[in-house]
Amino acid sequence: MVVEEGERMGSLFEELEAREAAARVRVEELEAELAELSGRLEVAREGLERLRITRATVAEVLAEMDPQVSVAAAGAGQSPAGERAVSAYAGAERQVIGVLTVPNWQPGMMPDVLPSVYRDIVEVVADAPGPVRAKQIVPRIGLPAETGKIEGTRSKLKRLVERGWLDEDTPGMFTPARRRSDASPNSS
Repeated sequence: MVVEEGERMGSLFEELEAREAAARVRVEELEAELAELSGRLEVAREGLERLRITRATVAEVLAEMDPQVSVAAAGAGQSPAGERAVSAYAGAERQVIGVLTVPNWQPGMMPDVLPSVYRDIVEVVADAPGPVRAKQIVPRIGLPAETGKIEGTRSKLKRLVERGWLDEDTPGMFTPARRRSDASPNSS
């Protein structure tokens, strides 16, 4: 009977080890699922924040374009004090179509052709010791480090990349553009 009891103890430990291994595999699977869901949640939160910022920006632009619409009314449906926002563009001609505020970089162009905020961004990136992120640039151009300002600056950085003023070799990391030769843009 001693042999039989030893065999049961051995098989009991083997069973416990097998169950522990299965539990470890399940924990690893759940951790992987959690990491994937956390990533998806962050992407969804970023999308939500961008939509919120876009809605607020559109409300501001509409309020500036139409002096009869208050900023609050455009954004939330009504003005808190019933006041009308005075547009900086009231009475101005608004038929300008196709204006390119950030020109495509051409050989010989200097940053002084850019609108001031874009020029400031290009100068900050040029003065940085290495690649910089939007959240590092925002305080250096005099803006508060708020999500909306960071997102706005990120879109300006992307526009500067599209137009040849900056490079983005790593997503979210911006550097001065490596100047292309005078070869055509289609040549390698």
